[in-house]
Amino acid sequence: MARKITTDEGRAAIRAVDEATAGGATPARADLGTAVRYLLQLLAEKAPGNSVEVRVPPFGAVQVVEGPRHTRGTPPNVVEMTPGTWISLAVGRSSWTDAVGTPELSASGIRASEIAALLPLRP
Repeated sequence: MARKITTDEGRAAIRAVDEATAGGATPARADLGTAVRYLLQLLAEKAPGNSVEVRVPPFGAVQVVEGPRHTRGTPPNVVEMTPGTWISLAVGRSSWTDAVGTPELSASGIRASEIAALLPLRP
């Protein structure tokens, strides 16, 4: 099991990503990875379960939302997005309706859109 990211570490990484992006720079990979994993961790705490898989390659994935457990192959309900899109959705800078269907976010399965009701996380 991965080490739990503390609130201080997570918020510091989000700030570092925000500062780099605001300045027109590319965020440090370590900061981006920590921010993504921290926000995925918060999502898993907010909506424990196994019926929707949220993927943010290459940094992480979690299964969330109560319902039938998925055990083999590709889950029937998958949300996959870029790291920047995930951070923006999770902290409330963009909305699900603006992001879904774009190249930056794909959602498949009848339960995938349930993620929208869980956002933003507002750490």
